[in-house]
Amino acid sequence: MLKKDPLSILLVGESWNYFATELKGFNNFTLSYYEEGIAPLANALEGFARLTHMPSHLATTKFPFNLDDIGHYGLILFSDVGSDTLLLHPDTFLHAQVLPNRLRLVKQFVDQGGGFAMIGGYMSFGGFEGKAHYHGTPIEEILPVEIYPYDDRVETPEGIRPSVTDSSHPILAGLGDDWPSLLGYNRLQAKTGAKILLEHDQHPILSVGKYGRGRTAAFASDLSPHWGSVDFVKWPHYSQFWRQLVTWLAGD
Repeated sequence: MLKKDPLSILLVGESWNYFATELKGFNNFTLSYYEEGIAPLANALEGFARLTHMPSHLATTKFPFNLDDIGHYGLILFSDVGSDTLLLHPDTFLHAQVLPNRLRLVKQFVDQGGGFAMIGGYMSFGGFEGKAHYHGTPIEEILPVEIYPYDDRVETPEGIRPSVTDSSHPILAGLGDDWPSLLGYNRLQAKTGAKILLEHDQHPILSVGKYGRGRTAAFASDLSPHWGSVDFVKWPHYSQFWRQLVTWLAGD
């Protein structure tokens, strides 16, 4: 069994670097900058849970290789971080060294009682052009959904409002049926036995399940813009939703 702190959370991903070229007539120059998208969730959990953020560019080398180094967390969240980030450590990719599969480590973490959720985005589930590539991985094994091996994005600039299918579930308790708009999501297929809590057009938006001693969830949309619309991140129940989700995931 894990020696976990139930509401100690490791969030992996939700960061990106931009590199661009600007043309000004005859002249041009390059620029780059770094951004994170964790602020809405971090604010929602402040004073409630202990959130550790591991940005995507650090996860390649910093995500642990053994259970002892992650076993104290109650749950792990992946958000907008592709599978290659954890599969292709520089020692493997550049120097052909054999290393543990860290996606299998997450599976072991859940099997022994940890919680895990994947949050949607361009580098979640199948992802943009299928480049997140979680289909066929140990992460797909533990999630309550099947992941497509191709570009699974559904862009909805007009906004969609997910339908609540079980308002009595602890994750959705007290949130009501009138959800704010979402501007896109990853198309998924719920597994047999999964519990669908939110859906749209027969696609699961929020699904939950169990694997081994642990609990897992798949939230097909984003925690922040752009899929997480302004209405969503400013929703009066935004904090309550995430607090109830992480509480359920960390439970036994």
